[in-house]
Amino acid sequence: MKLIYSLLLILCGFAITNAQKTYTVEGTVQDFHDKTMLENAVVKIGDYTAKTDKKGKFSFNNIPAGKYQLIAKHPLCDDYTENVGVGRDLHLSIILEHHIGDIQTVTIHGSHKTKGSVIMRTLDKTEIERNSTENLGNLLTRISGVTALKTGNNISKPVIHGLYGSRISILNNGVKMAEQEWGVEHAPNVDVYDFEHIDVIKGASALKYGNEGVGGVVVLEPAILPKKDTIMGSAKLSGISNGKGGEIAANVAKTWKNQWFVKTGGSYRKTGDQYVPHHTLQNTGQEFNSFNFSFGKHSFLQGFDISYSGINQEFGIYKGAHLSSPDDFRKAVNLGQPYFLDDFSYDMVSPKQVVDHQIAKLSAYRRFADFGKLTFQYSFQRNRREEYDIRRAERADLPSMDLRLITHSASLVHLLERSNWSLESGISGTYQDNFPDPRTEARRLIPDYYRYDAGAFSVFKYRFNSKFNAEAAVRYDFSRYDSYKYYDTDKWEESFFDLFPQFFVSESGSRTLTRPVLDYHNISANLGMEYKPTDHMELKLNLSRAERTPNAAELFSDGLHHSAAMMEEGNLSIKKETIYNVNLSFATQFNVLKGLHLEVAPYVMLSDSFVNQIPTSVKTTIRGVFPVWTYQQIKARIFGIDADAELKISENLKWKSGFSILRGDDLSNNEPLILM
Repeated sequence: MKLIYSLLLILCGFAITNAQKTYTVEGTVQDFHDKTMLENAVVKIGDYTAKTDKKGKFSFNNIPAGKYQLIAKHPLCDDYTENVGVGRDLHLSIILEHHIGDIQTVTIHGSHKTKGSVIMRTLDKTEIERNSTENLGNLLTRISGVTALKTGNNISKPVIHGLYGSRISILNNGVKMAEQEWGVEHAPNVDVYDFEHIDVIKGASALKYGNEGVGGVVVLEPAILPKKDTIMGSAKLSGISNGKGGEIAANVAKTWKNQWFVKTGGSYRKTGDQYVPHHTLQNTGQEFNSFNFSFGKHSFLQGFDISYSGINQEFGIYKGAHLSSPDDFRKAVNLGQPYFLDDFSYDMVSPKQVVDHQIAKLSAYRRFADFGKLTFQYSFQRNRREEYDIRRAERADLPSMDLRLITHSASLVHLLERSNWSLESGISGTYQDNFPDPRTEARRLIPDYYRYDAGAFSVFKYRFNSKFNAEAAVRYDFSRYDSYKYYDTDKWEESFFDLFPQFFVSESGSRTLTRPVLDYHNISANLGMEYKPTDHMELKLNLSRAERTPNAAELFSDGLHHSAAMMEEGNLSIKKETIYNVNLSFATQFNVLKGLHLEVAPYVMLSDSFVNQIPTSVKTTIRGVFPVWTYQQIKARIFGIDADAELKISENLKWKSGFSILRGDDLSNNEPLILM
């Protein structure tokens, strides 16, 4: 009996001893950049939660011994996560990276965190995945103010406030796409399934991506991978009714707790001829495949990644777009039905396009406690575009246009952040080599050229108080074209010889070889302001002046653009384009209906040097009958309004609605702007 009592006393002693093994965990939370103590930061240790006081201090009492996951959160900061062992009293110093918010940002995303104010509605990742068989242009039409310019079901370009092409910059995982974007039938070469979120940015911060995005910047970003030992991925199989096709896509990522990662993915899609009511459109199928791979290490203080992505697509051009005589032109306009009728087929014959786009990127960053964050990036792009026309005999398998564009880009960006302001500055350089292959034995629409770009920017953001933020940006860009181009001698002498005699190289029969060397100096600036008088009301104003270098087509195009079935004429006299832009946004949430959110955003754009392409005549050649489109520089005005409404009916049910109206005027000729 005494032995039993002794054992019970020993066990009780152990229990009492273990119950008493609790410790105190305390510490501070401060900003990485200026060491400011952060108030109201949430700190969690396992199931225990505390908040920091005005001095950034937190404290936990009676924490049992053991291993816990520590999480620290603060608004506008990246979360901090660490595994800690509690075996004694601890004092912790937690450092978070604090951010100044961006003004004037349209965001389409899922779990992506939006920094700062938002002027348009948000699409979540679920909707992006649901519509991942769509191209980028069609997907972006789900926001008000963004539409699509379509030349067939397979070709769709995003249009933001009436502007498209070179006026819209597209960044693929931080790399500005370089892909002959000047053509109305040249769609962006991206696979939307590869990305976690897509941002459409307007405002002062957009200048850091370049001066050419006067209409907007589309930023495609992959998912941020977790810093833990895990394997994650997804697979998708989709059916497409119109065209009797489908798509298969998959991606997989392996991550480690030491912050290394590797991931890869790809997709394949194929469809046949498209349908319209009662008819099949001959030669309108497509075949699309993509692949991506990346690896690297991302820690808070430093990191790097190396990535590669490639896309190859082939799609047919409806045969009825190619007309061989004036009588065919008349019939196509008056027939009221497809000109070519045929049975369904997956085959793609001329006319068609084959496009291949490859991107390789190296980026690295490092944070310094007092100096800020430095980020370096280098990218290489190769874009190959083959456009096949209906040709005869031995030329039947030769493309009518074969363009190869090589692009090298490098940038160095410095970011300095403090408690209520930030300054981001950077320099960048780009070299492009455009080569139209002469083996096509066809007149080259775009000549050989080299393009050199160098730029510098600075974006300053300041938070006056919790209700008022402001930001300003300025950017300088230098661009040079060095090209070799043949002109018809009579056209050269009539239009350009008196203006550019220094470009003359030689004359051979009816053709004149020239070497245009054109320099452009562009200065752009932007001012943005955000005012929040209450928690349920926001007012934002954005003023900008942007200068854009003319693209290669606006300057040099001369001849038949086969896939567009039109003649294009550039103008060597075109100057840089300057656009003044005013955006106003008002958003409110009603107190009576707490689930009702309204946002209204009027805007106006003015330019005395707007580059406009218009049809000027119809030309009959041995190849067929084609409309002639000519580039002109005019005085223009574009204005409109976007509105969005969202009503949260319940936790699982929302009603959304959007409205947009736009008007563009050619003030030089007193007529509307087309292709708005």
